[in-house]
Amino acid sequence: MSDIWRRSSNILFLVFIAALLWMIFGAVKALIFFSVAMLWIAFHHIRHLVLLERWLQLSDHSSKSIPAGSGAWDEVFAHLARYVRQHSQSQEILSLALERMQSVTSAMPDGIVILDKSDRIEWCNPVAEQHLGISLGLDIGQQITYLVRQIPFVEYLAARQYSKPLVIKQTRLYGQIISLQLVPYGYNQKLLISRDITRFEKIETMRRDFIANVSHELRTPLTVIGGFLETLSADDNVNAGFNKRALVLMTEQTTRMQRLIEDLLILSRLENQQNIVADKTVNVVRLAQDLLQDAESLSAGRHQIKLTIASQDQLLGSEEELRSAFGNLISNAIRYTPDGGEIKISWEKYNDRGLFFVQDSGIGIESEHIPRLTERFYRIDNSRSRETGGTGLGLAIVKHVLNRHEARLEIISTVGKGSRFNIWFPAKRLVLGNT
Repeated sequence: MSDIWRRSSNILFLVFIAALLWMIFGAVKALIFFSVAMLWIAFHHIRHLVLLERWLQLSDHSSKSIPAGSGAWDEVFAHLARYVRQHSQSQEILSLALERMQSVTSAMPDGIVILDKSDRIEWCNPVAEQHLGISLGLDIGQQITYLVRQIPFVEYLAARQYSKPLVIKQTRLYGQIISLQLVPYGYNQKLLISRDITRFEKIETMRRDFIANVSHELRTPLTVIGGFLETLSADDNVNAGFNKRALVLMTEQTTRMQRLIEDLLILSRLENQQNIVADKTVNVVRLAQDLLQDAESLSAGRHQIKLTIASQDQLLGSEEELRSAFGNLISNAIRYTPDGGEIKISWEKYNDRGLFFVQDSGIGIESEHIPRLTERFYRIDNSRSRETGGTGLGLAIVKHVLNRHEARLEIISTVGKGSRFNIWFPAKRLVLGNT
């Protein structure tokens, strides 16, 4: 109201001056004065309008670039400067909120993609770029189905049924398994959330395989024992020879089941993260000599077994667990080496690291099997493994023992010539002895 009153009073003042000049000098001079005054006012406003137009055409609409005005335009530009400052502050707040949101989503372990109502990419975080093979810089505004072309995903997007996630396998990422979930929000926008569930799928697969393998391993001995018990209980005239044979076979199968259960219990104890290794000094030389005696007893003279001690260094760790790991390697060498073959056991120091190895002249292992040898129940030849009395858990136990002792297993094998299993211990696990 004050601006309107000021402008009205200015015009009334000019009209009053013109009327006064009319009375004093006459109509012509009054008209000339009034016309000049109106022209000056018009020029004043046109000049400020030009300044305003030039400011509007600038790329930087900051309050500092607003031109200075005079008269009524000073108030107009002052109001405009306040509006621009308030707008800039609001924009800064929104920008900071957006940056925080992007920082938070970028740090998330899950991938996030923002899609518009036409399923075009508006934004994504780095994890989503990795999961889906997209690039924010290159693919913004692109249809998501142009980039993620797997048919199940296209059908999932088209079906508009987002209550359950979609699981797909990314072959370009070496079998990575991704879970995708669409979450509608806002005005026809959607969040596409991706999650790497490869590890969980592997765990589930291992669980299923474990149950299936244990069931299979126990079914055979139980079937044998059950069959003999049924025969013995049904027939009172079974001869002594059959009884003895039945008892021998049942004893063997019972021993096999007992060995399997013992190995399962050992694995369970090794996998328990709360069961920390109680480090003690282990006399590896004495342990190797004890294992040599066990090996000779197991071989029963069918193999040439040699022990080489090239270091007197000892180890920090659990003697029971190391005995189990070393013993499993030695017993495997004996089982898979034909009669007359040679088995070497050695303890030495190499480049400040401890090396325990078992080498045999047995049947050898194909290269494609080596990466999976330490998996539970993984067997190259199921029939041969059962014939030799293996449970399929020996190398899995070795792997867990070595992990607990910060050691590494190296397997070198040639089919038809034999295998060598190296166990490398770090220098910090060695206790120096007399050389």
